[in-house]
Amino acid sequence: MKTKSYFFILLFGILFASCKPELSTKEFMVDNWETTYLKIEMYTVNNTDSLQVYEDKFDDNPELVAQSQYNNDGTFSAWFKNTKGEQISKAIGEWDVVGDSLKVAFNYGGKDKKVSYFIERTTEGFVGTSKYDWDEDGNFDDLLTMKTKRIKLD
Repeated sequence: MKTKSYFFILLFGILFASCKPELSTKEFMVDNWETTYLKIEMYTVNNTDSLQVYEDKFDDNPELVAQSQYNNDGTFSAWFKNTKGEQISKAIGEWDVVGDSLKVAFNYGGKDKKVSYFIERTTEGFVGTSKYDWDEDGNFDDLLTMKTKRIKLD
């Protein structure tokens, strides 16, 4: 009977010791990413009672694909990659993780943006969701859902 108990304890110890600790969300984010799906639901677009939805799966060789790089030092860059492989409309900013939220601050199109995304990990990358004023009507009521995958930069 003691042999079975020791065997169980040994087996449990081996399993426990061989488990790699999961990366924190901050460690997880340090990498290169490509957006594979984007959906923005603007419920009161331009202060109306109209719903406007933008959705793209980036299938069939899209003209532009959003990519980003998050660095250990808290900086990031995001851009669009065109069909020629060129980076265009590059934005540079700062990022941090608070709990399970990715917080980014950057300037795009001459406007300062501060956006927070709830991050859920997936097998390919992550899904980020945020509530923000994407239609710039003064109401932070627009919902963005973004799916990403990890990439290697050329």
